[in-house]
Parts: sequence; C-alpha cells; structure tokens
Amino acid sequence: MMPVKLALIALSAAASLLPFQALAQQKADVLIRHATVVDVEHARTIPDQAVATVGEKIVAVGNDAEVAKAWAATRQVEGKGRFLIPGLWDMHMHFGGGPELADENKALLPLYVAYGITTIRDCAGDMAYDVLDWRQQIADGKLFGPRLLTSGPKIEGIKPVWKGTLETGSEADVDAAVAKLVGLKVDFVKITDSTLKPELFLYAVRKVRAAGLRASGHIPMALTVGQAVDAGISSIEHLSYAYKAGVKDEARIAADFGAGRIDRAQAQAQLAAGFDQVTAMASYAKLRDRNVFVTPTLNIERTLAYLDSDDHSKDAFLAYIGPGIRKTYQWRIDRAAKATPAEIEARHEQYRKTAAVMPLLEKAGVTIMAGTDAGFLNSFDYPALALHQELALYVKNGLTPAEALSAATRAGPKWFGVLDRYGSVETGKQADLVLLDRNPLEDITATQSIDTVILRGTVEDRATLDRLLAEAKAKVAKWDAEAAKK
Repeated sequence: MMPVKLALIALSAAASLLPFQALAQQKADVLIRHATVVDVEHARTIPDQAVATVGEKIVAVGNDAEVAKAWAATRQVEGKGRFLIPGLWDMHMHFGGGPELADENKALLPLYVAYGITTIRDCAGDMAYDVLDWRQQIADGKLFGPRLLTSGPKIEGIKPVWKGTLETGSEADVDAAVAKLVGLKVDFVKITDSTLKPELFLYAVRKVRAAGLRASGHIPMALTVGQAVDAGISSIEHLSYAYKAGVKDEARIAADFGAGRIDRAQAQAQLAAGFDQVTAMASYAKLRDRNVFVTPTLNIERTLAYLDSDDHSKDAFLAYIGPGIRKTYQWRIDRAAKATPAEIEARHEQYRKTAAVMPLLEKAGVTIMAGTDAGFLNSFDYPALALHQELALYVKNGLTPAEALSAATRAGPKWFGVLDRYGSVETGKQADLVLLDRNPLEDITATQSIDTVILRGTVEDRATLDRLLAEAKAKVAKWDAEAAKK
C-alpha cells in the first residue's frame, strides 16, 4: 500500500498534468468529425476520420479520436455517415454575353459554391476584364464565389466571330497579344480559330509556352491535332478534337481543307467517317507522353445533339439563369430547328461516336479534365449543375466513378501544377472540401448529395447553400419581372 505522503504527491502530479494537457490541445477553426474520407487518387474510402482546418489550410487528418484529442475547434461539422471529397473543379466554363449581362454572370458565382464547385476555369468570353476584376475581388475576399482562374481575352484572327478578343494577323500581332496577356497575369491562354491563320495558331502556341503559360484552344481544321501538340498545346478542349486525332486520314483531310480542295462540310463528313482505333491509340499515347490533357465538355455535346427531342422548356434550373443569358441560348435552338431528319440522325450518330472515345483516352493514360462549356450561348448547359451531369456522362460512356471523380478533383490542379496544394483531403492541402450524403465511388450521382461545402476554410452548411440558391432564384425572378415591363 502506497504511503499517504507518496499518494498525495502522485495525486498532485496527476492534477498538475490536466492544465498542461488542456494547453497542449491545439486550436483549429473547423473540425469535421467521424467522416469517411474519399481518397480519390487510390479509389478508396477511409472511415471514421477527423479533419482539422486553420484558415484556408488542412492542418490534421486522421483517426477521429486521435485528431479530436489533439485539436479543439471553434466550429464542428458532423460527418458521420457522410463522405468527404476534395472540392470540385469545372475546368471549362464561360462568362459572357456583353457588358450589359455582367450582373447576370456575376450572379452565377454562388451557384457554383452551392453545387460543391470550389474552383472554375473561365475559358474566355466577351467580358474578360470584368472577369479579371472578379478574380481579384474573390482572392481579396470582397466577392463571394469559387476560386476563379481565367484566360482573359482569347487570341484570335482579324475580325473573328467571337467578340472581346485580341485580334492578330501577323507574328508581331501575336507577340503583342502574348505580352499583353502576360501583363494581365492571366492563368493560361486560350487560342481559337474563327479567323486565325493556321500558321499563326502554331506560332501563338509556341510563344505562349515560351512565356511560361499554358496554351489551350480550338485547333484549326487545316492543322492536325499532332501539329498542335508538337507546337506545345497544353490541353485539348472538346472531345471532338480527340476524335479527330483518331482519324486515319486526318493529315490528308487537313491539307485538302487548307488548300481549298474541300470545304468545311466535306472535311467534317470525311472526319466523321474515318475514325480508326489503332490510329487513335497511337495519337493518344502521344497526348499522354506530351502531358496534353483533354477536356471533353461532353454534356454540351450531348445537349446540342439532342435538341430535337429533349424538351428543356420546363427545366427547373432555368429559374437560376438570367433572362439575358437565356436569350443567348436561342441561336443554337433556332439552328437545331432547321436541321433535316438526316442531319438530326447524323448529329446523334456523331455524338455516340465521339462519346465512345472516352474509355480509349483513359486506357491510353491521357488525363481527362472535367469541364462543361457552361455559360452564355450554350443552350441548357447550366453553370454548376452541368459539372455533375458531365461526370454522369463519363461513367455512362465507360469511365469508372473513381476515374470521373478524379477528372473533377485532381486533373485541374495537376494541369495547373498545384496538385501539391489541391486535389486531396490531406494535411497541408487547401481547405476546399465537400461533404456528401452518399459515396461517389459507388454512384457518381452522389456528387449532388451535398450536405456541406468548405470553401477556403469557411463552412457553408446546407442551410447556407439553400439560402444561396434562394437568393439566386429571387434575383432572376426580379430581372424577369423587370424585363416583362419593357
């Protein structure tokens, strides 16, 4: 039996430890408890995890009991029965429609957050300088929205179809355009081919890469995809270009079109009929080896292909889209309405052929980057919602849920070279997180079962997300009422 004096000393020592233990518990801003962490990279789930965040950073991830013992938090989020994923990235969307639609475009920003999208990549429109300003305001905490990355104004030819571009007709023009974009501190460069000469397209890609920026764009019909890859293009936007890269006679068709021996319709018809899987896999191996990513934008491809049969007039999401942006949808609707039955069937068939490329790209090891093309002009391809529809199409067309989820969480950070800061639920990473009610590795539609979004370390719970949606709907209702009075 311990002597009384020794027992008192032991009790005193034990009591003295209690304040020390309390002081040793570190202070976090947010503590997510009992969540199942989705390890996207390894396509696995890790149950009963706790995640602590301080400011915008994750400071601890691990067994719930151990992390909760080490960290106390101002705000706790209950994750029991739920699944924690990295924030979603939409790597191809657009703001646009002219300066008069700036408010309608800005009103889309909270929608992205409400749908779990914490980063968006604006691929150029006609309000580039507004978007650059929003990028800075979001970074400074003065404007609510996802992290915004933008190309600024796109590089084009002289008098292009697209407004708000940097027009170039010579190498000197391209040099000036690239210098301007560097000065604007854009996140990447978009190059399109409305009127841009093929040789200037290649020159622009080389100049952009020499300036230390990534180049993305639409490849001119007179060039092969391989030529753009050799010049240094960083990502191919739209799956149709990946399909084109699999056409056995692509080089001959490009040369014939460039020489004026065939017109665009003839070139497109020959491309549509010329896909060869052996050619495709060789081309895709080159994309993989050159680290060229593909952004399929499959949702808009499908939406436009089936405008003849899908009735979007009662789409619930229209309530979140301003009247000015909705009006920009009409040109595609009108164009689709003029199609003959043969043209409609050809459009359906081409979509099916193009979508079938998805598993070939994945098999070849090409990084697929989720992007939607959502925004103005692209009818019924709704900002925020479209990303979830995009992922569902990936799975429908041959990818696993894990591969689709990786395209929306890891591919974007990888393309921008920031995978060390984004794309996983790990200590030291950005506190951009989404808590889901269901497991997305089992069913990709689970990405829509959002309970909570953590944006730059700030908790946006379900009640807050619902409020954001209600406010967006109220704004559109007000704009509709004002438009009706005119």
